[in-house]
Amino acid sequence: MTVSFIIPTLNEEAVIRKTLECLQAERANGHEVVLVDGGSQDQTIALAQEYVDYTIQSAPGRSVQMNRGATVSQGDILCFLHADTLTPKNCAAVIEEAIAKTGRPWGRFDVRLSGSHCAFRIIETMINVRSRLSGIATGDQGIFVQRAFFEQLGGFPVMLLMEDVQFSKQAKVRSRPVCLSQHLVTSSRRWEQNGIFKTIWLMWRLRLAFYLGADPYQLAQRYRNTR
Repeated sequence: MTVSFIIPTLNEEAVIRKTLECLQAERANGHEVVLVDGGSQDQTIALAQEYVDYTIQSAPGRSVQMNRGATVSQGDILCFLHADTLTPKNCAAVIEEAIAKTGRPWGRFDVRLSGSHCAFRIIETMINVRSRLSGIATGDQGIFVQRAFFEQLGGFPVMLLMEDVQFSKQAKVRSRPVCLSQHLVTSSRRWEQNGIFKTIWLMWRLRLAFYLGADPYQLAQRYRNTR
């Protein structure tokens, strides 16, 4: 099996090079990296060009960009990564083995936040435990899925926020996810820029509002305004 790593970007020049460098060994082993840009006005594309197999222009919106990347990619397995996420060594092999051994068509990694503050150890632990209990994966955990299963589900629902949560809800009806203990390292910049506890409170409120039926468009507006 081959893995396509699909990365949606929008003005990510500060982080994209480091993310892509982690994936070069995967490319050397026959896997591919697809960057889907939503209209960056910085040097994201220029910095990424030599480190990816495909650079695709797309309308902005993470769900739209990831679905677009999936249609262009060639891999048997799709792995969706944020632009500020570092993958573990032999990431593709770990994914392939997990799917082969469990027979489950999708899953995610545990997440580790890059910051050194002790609060981040608590946050990442809560994210990973909650995901194991609920069967819900978030984008910063590196959702991976067999192409056929992804296509059966119709890809990510096109929405401005919580597309990862909604996809997980639909996917787990058919199969619980594989929850890998290997860690992806994702940037803690969101918490550091906006305040750790302020960001936690915001995300809890948004998630609760989503589960209670709030309009994802309005939630996305609230998220952007806060940022």
